[in-house]
Amino acid sequence: MRVVLAGGGTAGHIEPALALADALRHLDRGIGITCVGTERGLETRLVPARGYELELVPAVPLPRAITPSLLTMPGRLAGAINAVAAVLDRVKADILVGFGGYVATPAYLAAKRRGLPIVVHEANPRPGLANRLGARLTDHVFTGFPESALPKAEFIGTPLRRQIVNLDRLSMGDKARSWFGLENDRPTLLVFGGSQGARSLNQAALAASPMLRRAGVQVLHVLGPKNTVDREPPPGDPQYVLLPYVDRMDLAYAAADLVLCRSGALTCAELTAVGLPGAYVPLPHGNGEQRINAERIVRGGGGLMVDDAELSPDWIIHNVLPLLHDPERVAAMSEAASRLGRKDADIMLARKVLEIAR
Repeated sequence: MRVVLAGGGTAGHIEPALALADALRHLDRGIGITCVGTERGLETRLVPARGYELELVPAVPLPRAITPSLLTMPGRLAGAINAVAAVLDRVKADILVGFGGYVATPAYLAAKRRGLPIVVHEANPRPGLANRLGARLTDHVFTGFPESALPKAEFIGTPLRRQIVNLDRLSMGDKARSWFGLENDRPTLLVFGGSQGARSLNQAALAASPMLRRAGVQVLHVLGPKNTVDREPPPGDPQYVLLPYVDRMDLAYAAADLVLCRSGALTCAELTAVGLPGAYVPLPHGNGEQRINAERIVRGGGGLMVDDAELSPDWIIHNVLPLLHDPERVAAMSEAASRLGRKDADIMLARKVLEIAR
């Protein structure tokens, strides 16, 4: 059997696809898996690093308004559909599974043209244009959020890496903090803005760093691969560890007591799966799905939320710092976050895909 996975751009589209690929291989070692993506996204690094075949096709961003680019879209979309169809033919695909992103639209249309079964997974409460289209072409629609705007959708959760869902934060904590050069007996804040980083989070956390350190808090801060800072915190104790990117997010989660982060679907799914409280700062752009993601966790007692415009060093000191000095409250929030997490979505989706393909 040959399965083609379409999802690219950010880790939010790619990681669930790779988690599904791992689960499919776990269930059937002989299965063939090909990922399709574009040269614009993180898939060019993440997919080969996980050992899967990657085919690149032209990126066709769908305009959200009437612009000059709209005039060139039909031709570019046709070219991308033909490119995906050629991949489907070459690998003798039996099924296509899409996760959204630029590559998903031509992938869905190419699979429809070839008469292949289509499976759609949407991680967000408000689906993007690609998955709204894909959901019209199939009865096999699965979501990572209990309430979905897609018709006929079945909630299963978001497929996550086994490295994440099998994480035992308590037993791995000391090893993880040592891995990053942190002390074992200090409250630890993890700061990251998703796979690309977030400038507002970076600026607020760095500005708050002197006060956090004076209060005995150590920080593991992941800037994002394309972000830089004008001035790094000076060396000293407690540590303020600044990194451009972290491949071992499982260790970052194990090292932390609390996270300051965006509230993308993948981040929320991972933090609830490992039971890690978050101070969520939803992305102020897009269609508002990050706020919905965070609201569900905050209502359940597993986190805090602040608007991007309201995030400041003072907000961190007055809201995050007291939490880091209250282990009982952090433990209660951790338990609340865990109650919202799903750890079996990868296997559930893999079984669905094999059943549909056969």
